[in-house]
Amino acid sequence: MALLDKGLKQRMVGALVLLALAVIFLPMLFSRQDETPAVVVDAPAMPIAPTAPVAEPQPVIVPEPQVFDEPEPAEPAVEPVQPVASAAPVVATPAPPASSPSKRLDGNGLPISWSVQLASLSSRTGAETLQKTLRSQGYNAYIRSVDGMNRVFVGPLIERNEADRVRDQLNRQHKLNGFVVRFQPEPG
Repeated sequence: MALLDKGLKQRMVGALVLLALAVIFLPMLFSRQDETPAVVVDAPAMPIAPTAPVAEPQPVIVPEPQVFDEPEPAEPAVEPVQPVASAAPVVATPAPPASSPSKRLDGNGLPISWSVQLASLSSRTGAETLQKTLRSQGYNAYIRSVDGMNRVFVGPLIERNEADRVRDQLNRQHKLNGFVVRFQPEPG
């Protein structure tokens, strides 16, 4: 019986040790603080954005649409090479046919006409020299200054095919690469 008493004593001591461990460690498991550290960022305050001046809207003058009586042939997709590459040519856009074929006036009451743009030069004296040369040959040459460039034109010509013929003739005579544009009267 001594053996049973000894085994029973060991079980009871083991149970008491386990109970003591449970009493000590179980409250620690359930009341434990969160181990993730709290990160505090000390950032400066958001800067105040500078106030921009308020721009007043300016009125825009929109020209009235113009009605043309005959459709223009489509211009080539590739623009011809200019003597000075920085200038953009004024290229006419095709217009829808008007209701009356006998009417040959644009929206401003002016005859529809064409000009040949021969050159766009940065030098005003060079443009004037070319103008004098063309005038001495009997052409109605004029200069328009656009964005610091001096464009030399011949015209205006009423018929588009006459403008094409003059362009071809001037291209052969002066070895230029001119092209036909709609004549625009000088504002003023």
